[in-house]
Amino acid sequence: MRREQGRRWTWFTASVLGVVVGGSLVGCGAPPDTVSDGGADADAAPVAAADGRPRGLLLNTPAAQSGYVVFSPLISDTTYLVETVGGAVVHTWDSEYAPSGFVYLLDNGHLLRGGREPDVAVFSGGGQGGRIQEFTWEGDLVWDYQFASEAHLLHHDVEVLPNGNILAIAWEAKSREEAWQVGLRPEMTPEVGIWPDMIVELEPQPPDGARVVWEWHAWDHLIQDRDASLGHHGDPSAHPELIDINGGRQPPEEMAEEALARYREVGYVPADSEHDPSSDVMHTNGIAYNAALDQIAVSIHAYNEIWILDHSTTTDEATGHTGGRWGRGGDLLYRWGNPGAYGRGGEGEQRLFGQHDVRWIPENLPGAGHLLVFSNNVPGPEAPHSEVFEIAPPTDDAGRYVLPGSEPFGPTTTTWSYAAPDQPSFHSPFISGAHRLPDGHTLITSGAQGRFFEVTPEGEIVWEYWSPTSGDVRMPDGSLPHPVEQFPYAVFRATKVLPDDPAVQNRELVPLVPQPPIVAPPQVPDSVTGNTAGVDDTDDPVR
Repeated sequence: MRREQGRRWTWFTASVLGVVVGGSLVGCGAPPDTVSDGGADADAAPVAAADGRPRGLLLNTPAAQSGYVVFSPLISDTTYLVETVGGAVVHTWDSEYAPSGFVYLLDNGHLLRGGREPDVAVFSGGGQGGRIQEFTWEGDLVWDYQFASEAHLLHHDVEVLPNGNILAIAWEAKSREEAWQVGLRPEMTPEVGIWPDMIVELEPQPPDGARVVWEWHAWDHLIQDRDASLGHHGDPSAHPELIDINGGRQPPEEMAEEALARYREVGYVPADSEHDPSSDVMHTNGIAYNAALDQIAVSIHAYNEIWILDHSTTTDEATGHTGGRWGRGGDLLYRWGNPGAYGRGGEGEQRLFGQHDVRWIPENLPGAGHLLVFSNNVPGPEAPHSEVFEIAPPTDDAGRYVLPGSEPFGPTTTTWSYAAPDQPSFHSPFISGAHRLPDGHTLITSGAQGRFFEVTPEGEIVWEYWSPTSGDVRMPDGSLPHPVEQFPYAVFRATKVLPDDPAVQNRELVPLVPQPPIVAPPQVPDSVTGNTAGVDDTDDPVR
């Protein structure tokens, strides 16, 4: 991929221009009640951005513990580490690729980052990747692994296991005829076939290899009640451990126009067709691992659910319905968010709406063992909004998930949640995430806007940062690596690390001099995007 030469300025250059924040002019200095003095405030003062919003560090209160935040804009080849007190960049890593989604700081200070392959056959959709790269702290590329072919493609997210192996999400290609044989509705079957999801466990073999040591395929755990003459026929409500192949995304003609427009905008339904459904029938967009349970959690966007699987199985056991520590083979151990996906509820029971980033809260943190998930498009009386949920899945004394009779999986209520007091003001229609911090606060990424903020258990925002930089990476045809023309500052997910984290401990982290250039949103040719409006720079970047 190539980088376009766009409009650039540095954090320092932009800061001296000054912007209006809350009716006052902000230049080199920061409002004393809003941004604390980090010793680099001239470099980190809010920036007047192309979308008309102030960007950079907007809020830092004494209640927010100091640390660092790592992130990579979706159309950038650069990953940034910013300090939270002054908002200045203290470290960067450069790649030849835009991210597929994830970036992780490893305990040894290396950066693990997904790469968006520029030339991919068969697969094309939001979050597509195909490559995993590992960089040293100094920026040297020490592992560059490609998992991209006509048969499969990495996408969205990975999880690093305690032994150094990597759990990765991938699409696998199935033909139209194969999809019909498992009972997928013909109107939801594109001519090119479908891409159900699989999970592979990779043992890295630098500099460019990996060994697949375990795998799980959703294809092995399907059910359908549409046609008794076809395979996998049964009643989904009697088998919640199986995946109804027709239980996910609605046909476009059945969607509300607002939902259909939102799916087209982020690439989940083809923009050039009124009815052609996406091949991406599940759209798994997040993965997490619990070592104590040896379980995997995944976020399944098309089903509006999170699922939990047993990782203790062998690969052979993972294809079936028995075996492993929990005795269920590769069947679902637990699911939550949309009971209608398995015939045990209706719209009134649905709790997740286009969610992202399921993860367990780690041991020794407030809420340990619970699950966090970012629900993107929660319906509201005025407009959709986003919420972050913490849930405690019900288990019995043996640790098995409880499913009472013909009822759906619990819980019926959340343990904790966050929504903005003015609900529509917090809405990211895609990407995004949240993770718990040691002091009980939660860092939330409102990904569409490139906004990161920290909230207390009571819901008070104590720290807030909006990415001031976009990106200028292009595909060979001149298009952007991800369909974010309306959201040029988009960030898949940001992560906060504290000063005692092994990745940064004992490192000299000071603001870079000069600060890296800020990359303005690109202008994409109309011949590539198909629209004449260019980048949406209205006051409301979320539609």
